[in-house]
Amino acid sequence: MRIAILGDIHGNLPALEAVLDDVSVHQADRVVVNGDLVNRAPDGVAVVRRVRELGAELTLGNHDDLMRALVERDASLPEAFHRDAFWEPNRWCARALARNETLAALRAAPMTVRIAPPGAPAVLVSHGSPRHFREGYGSELSDETVSEICEMHPAEVLVGSHTHQPLLRRWGRVTVVNTGAVGVPFNRDGRAQYLLLDLVDGIWRPTFRRVAYDLSAALAAFERGDYLARGGLLARLFRDEVRDARSYVVPYQMWAAAQGEELGEASWARFRERFPERFGPVDPWPSESASVAPPGA
Repeated sequence: MRIAILGDIHGNLPALEAVLDDVSVHQADRVVVNGDLVNRAPDGVAVVRRVRELGAELTLGNHDDLMRALVERDASLPEAFHRDAFWEPNRWCARALARNETLAALRAAPMTVRIAPPGAPAVLVSHGSPRHFREGYGSELSDETVSEICEMHPAEVLVGSHTHQPLLRRWGRVTVVNTGAVGVPFNRDGRAQYLLLDLVDGIWRPTFRRVAYDLSAALAAFERGDYLARGGLLARLFRDEVRDARSYVVPYQMWAAAQGEELGEASWARFRERFPERFGPVDPWPSESASVAPPGA
């Protein structure tokens, strides 16, 4: 059995199409789309429709749930998400999904997908961890956390996304894998990244794929319509994350909160001045698709 698991598309349709072509070449038997289909890049409606056409299994991502919460004006969201100008790109994406009746597929997505062929180790797929879609499998993951997750959600292979960086980690009999991101990688390799899992002699063997795609088409999508004009700074940061394969929004947001700064052009300029090392030259994109061993392999 071969399973393709892809997460964090974030509305980047050209990256998704390139990955699906690669999945077809590698003849995956089963496809799981591991959350965060939408938001950041503006083609979320087309991404959801494409995934539904494919008939892939879904898990719920935090950005998918954010779209629901915005449309429903969920009181659990901070009021700033409903009114502050900085968060307008999120509301823009939510309105587009609601207008085109594509939000229902995201609402219906479960938190986990379990894959357990007879006689094979169980695989548990979740956007973050099965405990919460924001608890990602990243480099800081401790043995204690893995142990707690396995006690609550027994499985031999835990597969997550969310952090936008691929990872392979072994803890006793448990293998923890992060797929990396299709639409917005954060490891300075801009190729669309996803995971193949092969069941060979009763063992799941991971292969990390990085797929070259048309970046110019992905960036051009930001220029269509009024997304950038209405979205302001955050829309530009989302675009630059796709272009540079680096994380800007979350580090800036955390710094601003710690400093008591209001999110906006002035504090963004101060953040850039304070952390110039985050904004060095961008490495050229590899032009070929490849299988790559992730950190921790």
